[in-house]
Amino acid sequence: MLRLLKALVFLIVVGFAGLVGFAYLGDLTPDQGVVSESLTLDVD
Repeated sequence: MLRLLKALVFLIVVGFAGLVGFAYLGDLTPDQGVVSESLTLDVD
């Protein structure tokens, strides 16, 4: 039982470290570009 608990704690720690590493090192920046759209205003 203790062995299973140690394995579970180990997997949680490794998973958390992987998540933190991906958050800091993963390239999640969006693509940037110029967006232009014409606009017609009806002013009375």
